[in-house]
Amino acid sequence: MCGAATHRAAHLFFKKGWKGANTMENSVVLEMRGICKYFPGVRALENVDFTLRSGEIHALMGENGAGKSTLIKVLTGVYPKDEGSISLEGQEAHIRSPQDAQNVGISTVYQEITLCPNLTVAENMYIGRTHGPLTNWRKINRDAGKILSELGIPARATQQLGSCSIAVQQMVAIARAVDMDCKVLILDEPTSSLDEQEVSKLFKLMRSLREKGVGIIFVTHFLEQVYEVCDRITVLRDGKLVGEYVIEDLPRVKLVSKMLGKDFDDMAEIKSEEDVEKIEYNSTPVYEAKSLSGTTGIQPFNFVIHKGEVNGFTGLLGSGRSECVRAIFGADKVNGGKVFVNGRKVRIRKPLHAMKNGISYLPEDRKRDGIVGDLSVRDNIILALQVMKGFFHPISRAQAEKYADEYIKLLSIKTASSDTPIKSLSGGNQQKVILARWLLANPVYLILDEPTRGIDIGTKVEIQKLVLKLASEGKSVTFISSELDEMIRTCSRLVVMRDGKVVGELRGADLNQNTIMATIAGGES
Repeated sequence: MCGAATHRAAHLFFKKGWKGANTMENSVVLEMRGICKYFPGVRALENVDFTLRSGEIHALMGENGAGKSTLIKVLTGVYPKDEGSISLEGQEAHIRSPQDAQNVGISTVYQEITLCPNLTVAENMYIGRTHGPLTNWRKINRDAGKILSELGIPARATQQLGSCSIAVQQMVAIARAVDMDCKVLILDEPTSSLDEQEVSKLFKLMRSLREKGVGIIFVTHFLEQVYEVCDRITVLRDGKLVGEYVIEDLPRVKLVSKMLGKDFDDMAEIKSEEDVEKIEYNSTPVYEAKSLSGTTGIQPFNFVIHKGEVNGFTGLLGSGRSECVRAIFGADKVNGGKVFVNGRKVRIRKPLHAMKNGISYLPEDRKRDGIVGDLSVRDNIILALQVMKGFFHPISRAQAEKYADEYIKLLSIKTASSDTPIKSLSGGNQQKVILARWLLANPVYLILDEPTRGIDIGTKVEIQKLVLKLASEGKSVTFISSELDEMIRTCSRLVVMRDGKVVGELRGADLNQNTIMATIAGGES
């Protein structure tokens, strides 16, 4: 992690403590100026500045693709910067590798624990700093115990790390960084898999480190947590710096607008150009969930959708919108709640159960969860129908060709032939193939998670029109998009998510960007 420090220096650190944050508030520990990073055809970072002071917790915020991860990777030497400079405590730092970052006092604790669960807590804290058979383990255990006690970490030096909770394992990683004389501590989504009590313990540790003068970069998607523990916020969008703000000067609703790139004060409601068939909200829902919960951190939620309705889940990245629809489809494990399809109670514990109940799902990540790259367009189109029929009842080649040709024409899929490997198609055409797959399965309820991400504007409009056409024909559609304009154009009702919870439901006159953003932000106006 950070450059090695002697045990004596570590003990002095804990015995005397660092000067409080109040005496160090003007002490800049890290400066990044004019950082640029290019990949083939992409400007991942363009002239980005970032400043971190000693004794502060600084949130780094932005939506998916904003450049947060790239900036952290440049800072930690995973990526070389193409332009710009990095300085630590006023001295230019030449960081060409993660080891260079460690040596100058930059430490990162990731969401995924990178320690060794089969070793003890002390062994993990001092891994790489022992002396083989000459190691004085009694002293190391004693030193580790002192550090754990000083930081209030509920673990024993001699217990196996794997027996600790995820929160405690992250705290041990932080303790290791601090004991190695860390100046800059980067916490990358450390709370995403923690419960409220564990988050509280982690925040207590973060505040303790802030008082000792450590500069902390906190990367998270949870708005409530940012306002609970952070001093300042830097916002990135599309690889560019939006601004740096003192926490008191940036209300949550303003933060949301800056992350999304919308001017909250001047936005006008966007009307749909096509009418959706009037929904009979008093009729039996096509699908209904009561107190549905999963293992991915979403709180129990209620949800209904009616025949011919297009509704959606909205919220910032990490709010739980995708986790909700994955629970509905059975793609993630469900651990509570009741589900009804057309008024009949059913059990949906895996995708095949959902498919047999007339539910289809186009996933957020088409490359990871959608396409089978080496298979042809034809085989990708018939895949879901073949699964439902069972592989002992194969679809004939002639029938598969008929299905493929029908949907290639219906959705205007640009491909040389149905035999073309899907991986050779553009992103927009890959998306159309996956959509064809689920339409062929003839669902009564279709879930589309980010169906227009990364595709051209023309194809986006085609998919939006198709969604409204399907609704007019009586199908029910749940539509998720990071673009609020698109959600408002397409949906008649929106479920608003924040920090894994449903915090509102909007329809009618409330279905406008101002109200959506205020609800995401927590009711502020």
